[in-house]
Amino acid sequence: MTETKYIEIDPANTPLPQLHQFLLGSVSPRPICFASTIDAQGNRNLAPFSFFNAMGENPPVLVVGLETRRHDKSLKDTTINIMKNGQFVIHLVDEGLGEAMNICAVDFPPTVSETDMAGLTMVPSTLIKPKRIQEAPVAFECEKITFLQISPDRHIVVGKVVMMHVRDGLFDPATYYIDPEKYHPIGRMFGQLYTRTRDHFKMAVPSYEDWEKSHPK
Repeated sequence: MTETKYIEIDPANTPLPQLHQFLLGSVSPRPICFASTIDAQGNRNLAPFSFFNAMGENPPVLVVGLETRRHDKSLKDTTINIMKNGQFVIHLVDEGLGEAMNICAVDFPPTVSETDMAGLTMVPSTLIKPKRIQEAPVAFECEKITFLQISPDRHIVVGKVVMMHVRDGLFDPATYYIDPEKYHPIGRMFGQLYTRTRDHFKMAVPSYEDWEKSHPK
């Protein structure tokens, strides 16, 4: 058997742009979310993030990585809004929302509504002030549990889900399963690359007894 060779990469001695590039290229695909927030004047902000995932169910917890603006290292509107009022809506991005997600990645000034630019419809949330996207397949109303600053350029918000919304037809209320034939989220690879999630396959985890039967000593 040919020995597999590996290249060691020391984060402490790797320039930040290259480290960022390697992490995003290797930890992929990643789910993409839209974060909806509002400021003190009621101005809406909507921004996509791919440093995002679910991290628990009791209570239901979502985690989002928030970065500063690259040109001046200032805090983005999403970060400021969550810091000040602690509320946000997380939406999952499917194929139908892909183009709108890309438009909302534009660094619009605070007075410009990304939702208007992307042609999205905002409707009231049930328990929190920020509105949610009507076109999103799944939306989670969240309240901040904690806010972590892990570097001058990066914050992590941990949010508790207080209400969930799912598009009719995607969800079986008897089993609580999402229908994978109807739900088509997209994933972020790196750079300008994204992926679809229509190619499904199953792998059942065998019991230890079945494993022993299929692997006799």
